[in-house]
Amino acid sequence: MIERIVPPAVRTRAAYGDELDGTPLHPEEEPAVARAVAKRVHEFRAGRACARDALARLGYGPVAIPRDVRYGAPVWPEGVVGSITHCEGYRAAAVARAEDVLALGIDAEPHEPLPEGVLDVILATDRERAALAALAEAAPGTHWDRLLFSAKETVYKAWYPYHRRMLDFSEAELLFADPDPAAPHRGAYTARLLIDGPLLAEGLGPDVFSGRWTTGSGLAVTAITVPNGT
Repeated sequence: MIERIVPPAVRTRAAYGDELDGTPLHPEEEPAVARAVAKRVHEFRAGRACARDALARLGYGPVAIPRDVRYGAPVWPEGVVGSITHCEGYRAAAVARAEDVLALGIDAEPHEPLPEGVLDVILATDRERAALAALAEAAPGTHWDRLLFSAKETVYKAWYPYHRRMLDFSEAELLFADPDPAAPHRGAYTARLLIDGPLLAEGLGPDVFSGRWTTGSGLAVTAITVPNGT
């Protein structure tokens, strides 16, 4: 599904079910899950396998993709931007050359309502709350609260490599484009940061993130791609 919402410069690989859960890790990756439960180990293995397959489509040989020691983000080869996601029954990775793409963030979630109380945590502004209410009325077949959660994850994943700190849900306002009745299972969104400083780096990139989403097969999948040269 992720391949539907990223541009051609981005290479992707997705796995459904436990297709790649038993793939061996590189030695440099093993410490990241040395004390993890089996479910987490399986997701991590499959995510790294997807990432290596996606990198191969860029022309890279098999490389280790360790974790950032501070917040656990993947550490990509020099000149590559990328993102990994996993949820129940789905694992995916997306990569691109930095000369083509400045920032990349993907996320996948089960397409179902958020657990009670989570929406209040992720809402940043009254405008977000009003927009979600209007969307729920206009297109009730889409779980907009879950899409909001997923899309905010892509904001953090695209933003983090330039700033190297956590970004709270409340620090970004995310708004979805009006749903298209002719295409009810896909759409677009924008995200504006509510903190001081550039979106990526001074003089680099746009003022807001632009993303795309799609739903299907019980999944909600979101992606932000910032082309180089914007």
